[in-house]
Amino acid sequence: MTYTNPLRDPQDRRLPQIAGPCGLVLFGVTGDLSRKKIMPAIYDLANRGLLPPGFSLVGFARRDWADQDFAQVVHDSVKSYARTEFREEVWQQLAEGFRFVPGDFDDDVAFDQLRRTIEELDLARGTDGNHAFYLAIPPGFFGNVVGQLKEHGLADGGGPDSWRRVVVEKPFGHDLESARELNAVLADVFPSGSIFRIDHYLGKETVQNILAMRFANTMFEPIWNANYVDHVQITMAEDGGIGGRAGYYDGIGAARDVIQNHLLQLMSLVAMEEPTSFDAESLRIEKQKVLSSVVLPRRLDLTTARAQYAEGWAGGEKVAGFLQEEGIKKSSTTETYAAVTLNIDTRRWAGVPFYLRTGKRLGRRVTEVAIVFKKAPHQPFSASSTEDLTENALVIRIQPDEGVTLRFGSKVPGTAMEIRDVNMDFAYGGSFTESSPEAYERLILDVLLGDPPLFPRHEEVELSWKILDPILEHWAKQDAAGKGKPDTYESGTWGPKSADAMLARDGRTWRRP
Repeated sequence: MTYTNPLRDPQDRRLPQIAGPCGLVLFGVTGDLSRKKIMPAIYDLANRGLLPPGFSLVGFARRDWADQDFAQVVHDSVKSYARTEFREEVWQQLAEGFRFVPGDFDDDVAFDQLRRTIEELDLARGTDGNHAFYLAIPPGFFGNVVGQLKEHGLADGGGPDSWRRVVVEKPFGHDLESARELNAVLADVFPSGSIFRIDHYLGKETVQNILAMRFANTMFEPIWNANYVDHVQITMAEDGGIGGRAGYYDGIGAARDVIQNHLLQLMSLVAMEEPTSFDAESLRIEKQKVLSSVVLPRRLDLTTARAQYAEGWAGGEKVAGFLQEEGIKKSSTTETYAAVTLNIDTRRWAGVPFYLRTGKRLGRRVTEVAIVFKKAPHQPFSASSTEDLTENALVIRIQPDEGVTLRFGSKVPGTAMEIRDVNMDFAYGGSFTESSPEAYERLILDVLLGDPPLFPRHEEVELSWKILDPILEHWAKQDAAGKGKPDTYESGTWGPKSADAMLARDGRTWRRP
């Protein structure tokens, strides 16, 4: 059965969306991403009947494991993190397709064995030469692995009707130059349509609902422009610190880790024009138009903010500051909080600032998009009647309480004309009986089906770095000149005073999620 992405044809939600004969080769099987997200998602897809009976999973790592040892690792991951219930019959069928290949990324013998293993699976499991290579490894190793795949004939399908695909995780480089180098490495081995860059936020139901809400309803689009919108706030807040990720995080920072990918993708979906269809090319064209229209303010010192969390209280416990975390240098200038102001130079959005912020050790974990509207040009009420009234706002909650909130003014019961803000709330959990699949379920299935609308292409990645690079360079110059360093904010609060001042200069304030 040919699968059509539900964004293109909602009727397909009623049909089984089953991948054809195929397998997945997973590099980096010992990492948290594989254990907590990828392996459980594969089981959940199998449990929902969306994988073929002969699906195979090959693990590749520097471990002295046999096939059964790898199967036990997957079993433990599924038991701990799978979304759906554990069913023995599903597990047994899935586990029959597990194989493990030990070796390093520069080990020719190991990649020869990987090729033989895949050929054996094509015969034993009927995978028909269709395999996706999932690189759940640091980007510095991408070149080694894809080079080995090319050298050992693994990047070429087993026949004219078979396919080979590669899946890479963010970060897609650390600046524009490195992103271009990474894209060149991948494009040298795989055609562009076979390269899938995973941004798991694009797999979330509520992110996709931005498109549904905008273009399936007539009430929003007429006011989705500079005539009515005052500004837009996009927030991704985390209540946890860096944990054990000091080696990765120090030198990367909040802007590279979140703004360059997640938040700029969200901004593109909010700001894009209506596509001619929801296929990959049409969506990509409209998102690229938004990213290529972004203009940075001239005074980056006044329109950006960065900071590091200091010690404080989180979850009722005393927590250390960023510079006290194990593995972090005391002289580190890596930011754990970043906020930027962006302008989109189009007729629809001229004069509407987009405020993007992200941070660790903030008040609570939340991701949301807030469309804040202008105040009514004339209000026939006394000032005292509306003193508690703020702007209307449409808030799209991405996580954890998925839904939409509309804030508007309403009269307080009583004889006096007093108007206050009220909220009209839509929650996914209260409106739909079926639970939303995890983002990785949707994205992995789309990889196996060869359906790319939810995956950013290299043009989007490079445009995103063009936006972020000048900001990072500005901060680096401040550090080098000794003119500035990251501010600090107490853990458990909502960020530094410099971020509040950034909006206050425009007469605005951050929303308190």
